[in-house]
Amino acid sequence: MAESSEPIRVLIADDQQLLRAGFRVILQSEPGIDVIGEAEDGVDAVAQARSLRPDVVLMDIRMPKLDGLAATEHLMKLPDPPRVVMLTTFDENEYVVRALRAGAYGFLLKDAPASRLVAAIRAAAAGDALIEPSITRRLVEQFVARAPSAEPAGIPDAVAGLTERELEVLRLVARGLSNAEIARELMVAETTVKTHVARILAKLGVRDRVRAVVLAYESGFVIRSQ
Repeated sequence: MAESSEPIRVLIADDQQLLRAGFRVILQSEPGIDVIGEAEDGVDAVAQARSLRPDVVLMDIRMPKLDGLAATEHLMKLPDPPRVVMLTTFDENEYVVRALRAGAYGFLLKDAPASRLVAAIRAAAAGDALIEPSITRRLVEQFVARAPSAEPAGIPDAVAGLTERELEVLRLVARGLSNAEIARELMVAETTVKTHVARILAKLGVRDRVRAVVLAYESGFVIRSQ
């Protein structure tokens, strides 16, 4: 992963050339972001990620040869995998959940504002996840619709072990807020939020905040706290 003084190296993977060009223009205009390559399908994305070693891959879900979900799963097996931000026009819930479970650090719809795209790239490079609020709302609806009568074993106890402040932070993380946005919401320093998130991950036994979001929904914690 690039140091803070170095530009964020981004690989764009999308089967539509015009969209790739548009994303490149948006990202290249931002200071501290360098687009190092473009891939037109999932196989090409995996190959270029292996050779170019980007910090972040902007990955379309629907691509020929190998879709973005499968490509992300391949990338997560690398010794030092890049952070993946999934980008799609398909907003069905199943894609969101599968992308998060595959290891994505962000999930944006293609009609998201340019500023949100840039924010997602920067957040992913920093190890922070950014998921569109509209997408998290659909996740809530999905899990409410299929909420099981019995919760998965072990998960409620893990959530119950969090402090009141940590529960509050987890709710905001599950809403799709970045560390900076949570800091503004709670009126605390961003470093304080990072500390809370680190403790939440350790207590829940998950490796990153995206998996914490999935766990929060699957446990029913987010649904109960709405």
